[in-house]
Amino acid sequence: MTPEIQLKPKVLVGNVSTQSLAAVGITNQPILLALAVFQASNVGTTALVARFIGTGDKSMANKVVEQTLILAVISGIIVSGLGFGLAQTVVKFMGAEPEVVPLAVSYMKIVCLGGVFLSLTLGISAALRGAGDTLSPMKYNITSNIINIIVNYILIYGKLGFPAMGVKGAAIATALSQGIAAFMALIAIYQSDSCFNLSFRVIPSLDLNLIKRMLNIGVASGLEQLALRTGQIEFARTVASLGTTVLAAHQIGINVFGLSFAPSMAFGMAATTLVGQSLGANRPDIAEQYGLVTRKLGMIVAVGIASLFFFFGNKIAAIYTSDLEAIRLAAGCLKMIAIMQPMQSTQFILAGALRGAGDTRWPLYSTFIGVWGIRVILAKVFVSMGFGLIGAWMGQVCDQLFRSIFIYVRYNSGHWKKINV
Repeated sequence: MTPEIQLKPKVLVGNVSTQSLAAVGITNQPILLALAVFQASNVGTTALVARFIGTGDKSMANKVVEQTLILAVISGIIVSGLGFGLAQTVVKFMGAEPEVVPLAVSYMKIVCLGGVFLSLTLGISAALRGAGDTLSPMKYNITSNIINIIVNYILIYGKLGFPAMGVKGAAIATALSQGIAAFMALIAIYQSDSCFNLSFRVIPSLDLNLIKRMLNIGVASGLEQLALRTGQIEFARTVASLGTTVLAAHQIGINVFGLSFAPSMAFGMAATTLVGQSLGANRPDIAEQYGLVTRKLGMIVAVGIASLFFFFGNKIAAIYTSDLEAIRLAAGCLKMIAIMQPMQSTQFILAGALRGAGDTRWPLYSTFIGVWGIRVILAKVFVSMGFGLIGAWMGQVCDQLFRSIFIYVRYNSGHWKKINV
């Protein structure tokens, strides 16, 4: 989601203040909202590359990558400029308390400077995964995350002669790591042994017909991300009304939740590629089996993750802060996350299979209804009834349950096998 994209700014860990955690939490959702713009073409990139690779038409796959690079640069520049200029307005809209506003604004402005790098990385990763190359994205994402963690530690706490920069240091580390990931991603598609035949000497030119095909598939996914992110913003505003300590605990839960996405997202991406390539090879029967097998594997992993979060929530939350109240509240969120794991795995993986087939409208419907019709409304109701942070997360559980059933029914219908892209 579209996978719930978790390429978010780096999370602060260790004995940091609740104000710092709240500042990161306040800015995460608006930044992720901007990624909906990138997603409008990236899902189309993956689906078309997979289809062309499946049919053996590598030249068309190359053209899709070139159009992706053009769109990534344009959208990255626009989103970065808007995010930087509107940072203070956005942070105040999110309901940040006065002591959190300066930290959040500083963080958001710096992170937005890396927007072009992030859009390039996401676009290239979408193309590589469509071609079946998941190793290259893994390499540059792991490398950039390791660099992020190291620079995060150095700049936040003032190590190796650097001044202690706190939240600002975390933002610089994030922007730097995004730049490194983008550079490595470009090398991955232009090197001689790449799955694409591209050259730095050739400047890509616009192909409006191909872009239209990409957007026909991807716009629904972009709208899905828009519905998801705006809903999450309203969800975060509901939580922010409960105070800074509660918001800090919520941020811990959100970031652990983000980590729990990784296996489901991986299986979902595999389903996208395998289903797309199978349909390109005119084998819908194999495409269906790929979706079911990846879901089964994902469910096994989800149960293991659920057990970890349910029984060791306090210890995991203590990694982020020493505030006992924040730890207690966050541990409750982790129990909710544990309950959601099987539902999350189902909807991520089968929605990925639908996207590989070019069926992006039904994931959009499920997200819009689930997030706005269930999560946001029930969170407000449960919070108003006095259930606090756990009440808000109960709304999220109900949302995940609905979406998993909705997507499962759509997949079983088999209509996605007949979609032309």
